[in-house]
Amino acid sequence: MAKILACTDGSVYAESILDHAAWAAARMGGASVRVLHVLDRATAELPVDRSGALGVDASEELLRELAAVDEARGKVSLRRARALLSAAEARLKAAGVVEVTLTQRHGALVDTVVEFEAEADLLVVGKRGEAANFAVGHLGANLERVLRASILPVLVASRAFKPIRRFAIAYDGGPAAMKVVDYAARTASLDGLECELLTVTADAAAGRAMLEKPAKLLADAGKTATVKVLHGEPETAIAAHVVDAGIDLLVMGAYGHGRLRNMIVGSTTTALLRSCRIPVLVFR
Repeated sequence: MAKILACTDGSVYAESILDHAAWAAARMGGASVRVLHVLDRATAELPVDRSGALGVDASEELLRELAAVDEARGKVSLRRARALLSAAEARLKAAGVVEVTLTQRHGALVDTVVEFEAEADLLVVGKRGEAANFAVGHLGANLERVLRASILPVLVASRAFKPIRRFAIAYDGGPAAMKVVDYAARTASLDGLECELLTVTADAAAGRAMLEKPAKLLADAGKTATVKVLHGEPETAIAAHVVDAGIDLLVMGAYGHGRLRNMIVGSTTTALLRSCRIPVLVFR
């Protein structure tokens, strides 16, 4: 049975992460879902200890009070985590996921993901976590770390789930892009969805020639892809096309070559994750 690892922290992406995980589970033939919640104490807001400026008695009393506050905060955080996991299980089962495992850990999210990823086939995360700054449009720091560290395909959930009928593969000829095409050719999870195979180049003829090999690989697997050559900067051209063509899912490699060389949380990947309001499936 295929297995999905879904990370949640109670952010506004939490329900969407679960909905995307449920969609993937159904597409993967009834995959099981492990919901992971990590309490990262390193990022907790701790009170500043200024007791050194106080007398001995006042210092000891203050330290006891600070310890009590910290303990209470920890208990509340743990109760909240358990409530989030319980709600996640109910939502997934209501969506048809039969096997759900709930896991709560303390530590760093990336380290915990690495711990469990060997048992999973897909990782589902949100673009931003609970502590991210939405005003500046930044990706969550944990997302960037996960994309660098995880060996799994990572489904980055959009703010809200909507039915996925059309997907596009962003292809640049690099090893990660071929891995994406191979995955699309082999997996049954994308069967029945309309597929576009696209690249970005100033030379339309060269672009079409570059797409011949991946298009044939898909065709040999019984999957037909519409070939599209875009012009301009990759991040802006792809983001615009996603909207114009009504694409529901973007599939791309995290590494590229040439103009897309820095795709592992480099300019193109970061720009597309920020600007595309659809889920993005990223491969290393």
